[in-house]
Amino acid sequence: MKRIFLITFICLGIVCQAQNRIDNQGRRQGRWVKTDTDGSRIFEGEFKDGKEVGVFNYYYPDGKLKIRNTFTIPGRYCSHEAYDSQGRLLTRGFYDQKNRDSLWIFYNEEGRIVKQASYRMGIKQGLHIVFNAKGDTAEVSSWADNHRHGRWWKRIGTSGYITATYVNGAIEGRLVEYDDKGLIARDGNYRKGLKEGRNRLYENGVCCVDETWSQGFLNDRKIKLSCPDERWVSIFSIAYYMPKGSAGTAVYLNDGTRLQCSESPDLVGQRIDNSDFVIVDRKARLVANRASIEGIGKDADGRDILKLSPALPFSVFPDDECKKMIRSINRTDELD
Repeated sequence: MKRIFLITFICLGIVCQAQNRIDNQGRRQGRWVKTDTDGSRIFEGEFKDGKEVGVFNYYYPDGKLKIRNTFTIPGRYCSHEAYDSQGRLLTRGFYDQKNRDSLWIFYNEEGRIVKQASYRMGIKQGLHIVFNAKGDTAEVSSWADNHRHGRWWKRIGTSGYITATYVNGAIEGRLVEYDDKGLIARDGNYRKGLKEGRNRLYENGVCCVDETWSQGFLNDRKIKLSCPDERWVSIFSIAYYMPKGSAGTAVYLNDGTRLQCSESPDLVGQRIDNSDFVIVDRKARLVANRASIEGIGKDADGRDILKLSPALPFSVFPDDECKKMIRSINRTDELD
């Protein structure tokens, strides 16, 4: 029995000497197995003159395969596969001197491809494609030197999409968006990533918003209103709007003009789309441009009323939420 134990001990010693070997120049040689303090494998593979060769495997604490690197150029170039703790493939690609290189493919838990990306020595370079949960193409972009550069396409909704051209990471030139029906939804221009010139928004293929921009700053935003004839109105000329009539909207301009429009208040608000317009009477659904709000005053009976300019043909009695909002506006104006 003692002889068997001694032989086993000697054999184990020989095996240990055969792996994790360092030559007289301090270079790793032969088969290496690295373990943690519990004896679980961290990685195993072959070295030649200090460089990885062949297959290198890395493991989860429970022993399941985590990463497999297969070297075709010792210590430098390898194919790479990464797995989750359930053994499902997550990533497949190549490394060149520990930098992502060439084509990389990423998978979800069902094994579907969610992304394809091209690299050159760790830098995004070439075509990148993203897929949605159904496996359909969700986004396609070209990259150069870690920046989007070239044509860009992105799915919007089911079959709508948006497309533009990037130059050194910023949109340059025309950007166009189409809805699920194939109708144009947006058409604008950019310069160095900032809106520049004309930008138009569409509803069911019909232009309803017409903007002009300069270096990313909005110069004007005109919206189309049916009152009853078609009329284009700058949002900066609007003081208030509120529901009036059968699903219609009353729009009050800064000069006191009142327009009766067939569009709903929600649609008018959607076209205005400006944070300077706030609700001042929730019951009446009155929305005011903050520039038209002068503060809170008193009526003849001592009740709080909104001081508005231009004046409305009726009084607006603010609730606590409205008063709080107006105080916030006044403080912001003082800071400005």
